[in-house]
Amino acid sequence: MSRTYSPREMLEKLISFNTVSDQSNLALIAFVEDYLAGWGVPSRRVPDPTGQKAALHARIGPDADGGTVLSAHTDVVPVAGQNWSHDPFTAWADNGRLYGRGAADMKGFAATVLAKVPDFLSADLQVPVHIALSYDEETGCDGARRLIPEMLKQGPRPATVIVGEPTLMKVVTGHKGIVVLRTSITGHPVHSSQLHRGVSAISVAAKLIGWLDARTAENRAKADPDCPFEPPYTTLHCGTISGGQAHNITAQHCEFVTDIRLLPGDSASDWVAAYRAFIEDNVLPGLKAVSENCRIDISELANVPGLGEEAEGLAEPIARRLTGDNGRHVVVYATEGGLFQSHGLSTVVCGPGSIDQAHQPDEFIALDQLDRCAAFLDRLLKGMSRIAG
Repeated sequence: MSRTYSPREMLEKLISFNTVSDQSNLALIAFVEDYLAGWGVPSRRVPDPTGQKAALHARIGPDADGGTVLSAHTDVVPVAGQNWSHDPFTAWADNGRLYGRGAADMKGFAATVLAKVPDFLSADLQVPVHIALSYDEETGCDGARRLIPEMLKQGPRPATVIVGEPTLMKVVTGHKGIVVLRTSITGHPVHSSQLHRGVSAISVAAKLIGWLDARTAENRAKADPDCPFEPPYTTLHCGTISGGQAHNITAQHCEFVTDIRLLPGDSASDWVAAYRAFIEDNVLPGLKAVSENCRIDISELANVPGLGEEAEGLAEPIARRLTGDNGRHVVVYATEGGLFQSHGLSTVVCGPGSIDQAHQPDEFIALDQLDRCAAFLDRLLKGMSRIAG
């Protein structure tokens, strides 16, 4: 039998694994597998193509449809360049807080769920509890993208999903989606005194970024004042740009990265198609007239759907009953919730900690948030155990 952990003890253990997204998460996954196996709970890995990362799925309770997925990602954002007062992968406590990379985002939820495994096993569950741990959420949700279909293919089919991102245990019913695009431009280099004979890739990039900014301005102008998101419209934003060789050469190359933050219901493919159409119809012909070697290439780095508010979903009333939270909460950052929902699973986001601490140096979670999450899971188990049958 595995040892028992309090949520705090489990969180300290999970923080000790360096699972920054560019690192392997297999040591953490192996620990969780061994921990679950010690309690007699089988689990299944879903590896990434490299074999250096894996998601994990476990089910506790009957082999039956229904029940709830408790979902968390295992990866964390980098610490490089941040001014930490202690080792970010050795948890420390101070003044009612537990510090460490991932404490809030989102190992706090994963730790509380794992610490509750003995309680899951002792409950008279009438429907199963699913534990879903993913990788690479921070870089595009690739882990969940592979995990969810495999989980559903293996069966049984869960009824609801709780994604435990930090919401201070409030019930979040909607979030924006995100598409990340890399635009690479090849121009025609000439001496800048002969500008009319060349194509500056930087100038082309400026034109494309201007188009993106104009679309954001249009969306702002026609935004629905009743939209709960802040800002209440889809945004198109250039975050990084690089290019050029010298001040007196028209730039042969320029590359920039854009993220599009989509309102739920907005089509990512429609926005990308409109961008491509602008390039094909209004930009490329002028470039090609100077040199056939000019080109514009677009690659998609990430595409995560938004989470839409559900008119008659099962997850929201359950989460509201368990938390007592009846407010309307949406967030503008993306989570894996939209992916679960896109597979037909009723989903909410609700977890311990504050997003204000996510990605920050000296990231922390208030210890009373772990207590609130544990009480939430206790109430969830009680409800799942008293279903008539």
